[in-house]
Amino acid sequence: MSQEDQDALAAQWAAQLAEEEGAAGDADETAAAGGEGATDDEALASQWAEALAADEKAKAESEPVTLGGPGAGGLASQASDVKFKDMTEIARQPKDNKMKREMDFILDIPLNVSAELGRTSLMINELLQLGQGSVVELNKLAGEPLEIYVNGKLVARGEAVVINEKFGVRLTDIISPIERVKQLG
Repeated sequence: MSQEDQDALAAQWAAQLAEEEGAAGDADETAAAGGEGATDDEALASQWAEALAADEKAKAESEPVTLGGPGAGGLASQASDVKFKDMTEIARQPKDNKMKREMDFILDIPLNVSAELGRTSLMINELLQLGQGSVVELNKLAGEPLEIYVNGKLVARGEAVVINEKFGVRLTDIISPIERVKQLG
């Protein structure tokens, strides 16, 4: 809203107040004749109107001038620099406990982790012929890394290790998000 529009609005309000004061004078006569409630309401309404007009005027004086609106041709010289608050310190501060609580919620979700040495396809006939001591040929060569799957999705590769008489996997390569997306398609 331009300053001219605001001045016109203030003048319109002043004229309306003058009319109301004239009506208030009539109301004073009515109140003197019959009751006092009408003058209190009229006085309160005029005080509110004055306060609103003063508030609008103060707001109009404190608002920055915007360019590009209707009638903004000569306002370029009145434009002021905008100053932004430095948010780097706020960004560096540790996050509140809300983020930690959200992370705690998902940290308890169980996942199935499996390590795959290799794969093969068998016919039912071949499967039925397997016995103790049979050898099944896999599609991986000796020395190739194991594949680690989380919930059926490949996430890493590694090598087999033995720790305290139990097998384990030492991770050697974590799958990048781009590679994971390619595997989905």
